[in-house]
Amino acid sequence: MYTPAELEKAKSIVYETMTPTLQHNWPLLEAELGCEVWLKHENHTPTGAFKVRGGLVHMRLRQERGETNGVITASTGNHGQSIPFAAKREGVTAVIVVPENNSAEKNAAMRALGAELVETGHDFNAAKDAMERMAEDRNLDIVPSFDRELVMGVSTYAHELFEAAGELDAVYVPIGMGSGCCGVIAARDMLGLKTEVIGVVSTEANAYALSYKAGKAISTNSIGTFAEGMAVRIPHQLALDYIIEGCSRIVEVSDDEIAEAMRLAYRATHNITEGAGAGALAGIMNERELMAGKRVGAIVSGGNIDAERYAAVLSGKTPKIKGN
Repeated sequence: MYTPAELEKAKSIVYETMTPTLQHNWPLLEAELGCEVWLKHENHTPTGAFKVRGGLVHMRLRQERGETNGVITASTGNHGQSIPFAAKREGVTAVIVVPENNSAEKNAAMRALGAELVETGHDFNAAKDAMERMAEDRNLDIVPSFDRELVMGVSTYAHELFEAAGELDAVYVPIGMGSGCCGVIAARDMLGLKTEVIGVVSTEANAYALSYKAGKAISTNSIGTFAEGMAVRIPHQLALDYIIEGCSRIVEVSDDEIAEAMRLAYRATHNITEGAGAGALAGIMNERELMAGKRVGAIVSGGNIDAERYAAVLSGKTPKIKGN
């Protein structure tokens, strides 16, 4: 996926703007789950999610190539925060296209970072289709949701985790478009570790799980999860190929299980996690018997969740999203 020299370049770009995030082995999680659990706290980046790393690397390399035209991308929020955050530092304008039912607080965050926000389409993939049409109409450069340079950036968190925690038996990673999961695989392989990488998806947005089992891309007609960071209907072929090759398996977790993992994360660590951010922990909870006594990592990919929705989760409820 990248060379050692490219990794060092990515690290230098990322660490100009942010410090490495922490990873902790939380005793209450070990007591609850019966294994040594290391949480990688990507909910503590400048944008509250891991995506900022890829945005910083991609936009810097784009600027170094002289590609300083305005950019446009589709997102449900975390990628959509990373691109304007990084684009502003490179003197480039950014347009973000989000679904019409997108998180109000993530939308506000994207606007605060200087993005022009366009709300259209019933889900992420519909917004992506609209974005591609707008790019041509407005002569804007498309920043994809999955790209080698984005993976180079986000993979820096996996190197931090392995350098601090050593060789783990397994790492659970939530899958949206796949950059985070591919970044962990790439880091594992570059370091020559035997760690299992296990992807996690929602049962209500399981295109990658279906595709992994079939060995080819399979799209779904609808998504109905409140974990918008995993709400993808159509897999990215390059990401899928890498995940099929590098993942041990993909675990499906229900929205009820995700909500319970969010409550556990707060109870055991006092960390706020969004739905996708608790997906990896939900995966461990789902496979606790298999992971008993092992050293296990879980990527807390983000903590950007609307206050009202989070309050509902902490009160014991599971937010309901109508499939679309």
